[in-house]
Amino acid sequence: MSIPLHKKRNPFKLKEFQGVNPEYVERLAAAGIKTAERMLAAGQTAEKRAALAQGTGIPERTILELVKLSDLARLPGVKGIRARLYYDAGVDCVAEMAAWEPEALLKMTAEFVERTGFEGIAPLPKEVSSTIANAKRLPRVVEY
Repeated sequence: MSIPLHKKRNPFKLKEFQGVNPEYVERLAAAGIKTAERMLAAGQTAEKRAALAQGTGIPERTILELVKLSDLARLPGVKGIRARLYYDAGVDCVAEMAAWEPEALLKMTAEFVERTGFEGIAPLPKEVSSTIANAKRLPRVVEY
C-alpha cells in the first residue's frame, strides 16, 4: 500500500488578502507573522489575540478579522479575494462554512456580489460544494 504524496503548498502571505491595511501587515511582519499559518497560531485564542493587539498596536477586531481570513484560507481554493468574499458576505470561518448547504451559499454569495458590487465573481456550484465538503473535514483550530 502506498501513501499518497501531497504537494507542498507555499505559505499564503497576509499581504495577499484583499482589503488588508499594509501598515498592519508590516507591524505583524515585524512581530514575525507574515503568513496565514503564523496568524492562526498567534491568534488562536482570545487571550493570544488580545496580547497580539497590545503588542502590535493593531485593533483587536482587526486581529480577529485576520485570524478569520487565515482560517478560511486553510480551505483549498480559498485565498485572497475568495476569502474576502466569504468573510464580507458573513461566512467568516471554517466552522461557519461547514454549516452551509451548497445551494444556499451559492445564492447568498451571488446576491452579495450583485448587491454590493464586490470586486470579484461569485463561486461556481462545484466550487461551493467542494469548499463546504472541505470545511466539514478540517479540524477547528481557532477558539472564538
